[in-house]
Amino acid sequence: MAVQAAPRQQTVEPRVSRYRRPRGGNLWRAVRHNRKATAGALLLLFFLALAIFPGQIAPDSYASTNFAPALPPSAAHWLGTTAFGQDIFSQLVYGTRESLIIAFAVGGLSTFISVIVGVSAAYLRGFADGVLSLFTDVLLVIPTFPLIILIAAYVRSAGLLTIIIVLGLLGWSYGARQLRSQVLSLRDRDFLESARVRGERSLYIIVVEVLPTMTSLIVASFLGAALYAVLTAAGLQFIGLGDPNAQSWGTMLYWAENNEALGAGMPLWAIMPGVCVALLGASFALLNYAFDEISNPALRPVRKVMKADLRDLDTGTTPHAVPRASRYRSSRREGL
Repeated sequence: MAVQAAPRQQTVEPRVSRYRRPRGGNLWRAVRHNRKATAGALLLLFFLALAIFPGQIAPDSYASTNFAPALPPSAAHWLGTTAFGQDIFSQLVYGTRESLIIAFAVGGLSTFISVIVGVSAAYLRGFADGVLSLFTDVLLVIPTFPLIILIAAYVRSAGLLTIIIVLGLLGWSYGARQLRSQVLSLRDRDFLESARVRGERSLYIIVVEVLPTMTSLIVASFLGAALYAVLTAAGLQFIGLGDPNAQSWGTMLYWAENNEALGAGMPLWAIMPGVCVALLGASFALLNYAFDEISNPALRPVRKVMKADLRDLDTGTTPHAVPRASRYRSSRREGL
């Protein structure tokens, strides 16, 4: 009697995704799937277009005084004219460039200092941590805006470079504190321990191993610093501590207030620069939602988390995705 061989057990290997997501895909996906972040990106692109091509968008030069003063809005002058006979819309378009320069320059300078101070303090610890944390705590305690007013008043008619340096040197403390806390939670992870065992230098570990894992937090710090710069610079220029001859939204508010635009029948001269400052600040704030979602998945809506988990389960990349989504939903129900 022939003995039949036992049937072979077929092993089903999990399907692995055929492609590797490009670096930056999480960022693009977060911006594209978040309506608030998409609105912020579109607003920022709109202001970037105004700053790059002001001559092609504005109908006249911002310094031209060839028109009658205090004209109401019309087809020739969409927002009317100022008390000096200048086109308000043209001034608004040309003022976008300086406001964006301040936002990006101050945001970049503040973020650079916060990364250097926060990451170095947390990774090096000891005496370096104590000294750097002391400077950070001092700036956090001191009321920054009155200090900026004193410095700008001492400089007298602070130009663009002065405003950027002052705001950048005084606006990094909050971001440094956040980055220090994040690095402290990463310092004893296995991948950093393996880099130390390999004999890598501290600078290499910080730049190559630590910073790439904190990209979303660093970008969020940059957006917060840029928002702070836009509002603070406009406030300084509005109270007359900037260069009155520069063309920006803050100087427009300064001249509109000096000429009593609201009471003299030129309300758009005072209202529209404030609206632009608010919209530019809103674009940075809305973009921050995308980076919050990347750095903190708990902020994502339950439906989006479950869809992402089911998609990863279909591709075989996350075998325990459904339990993770259910745990997240139960935690939301319990109020955690």
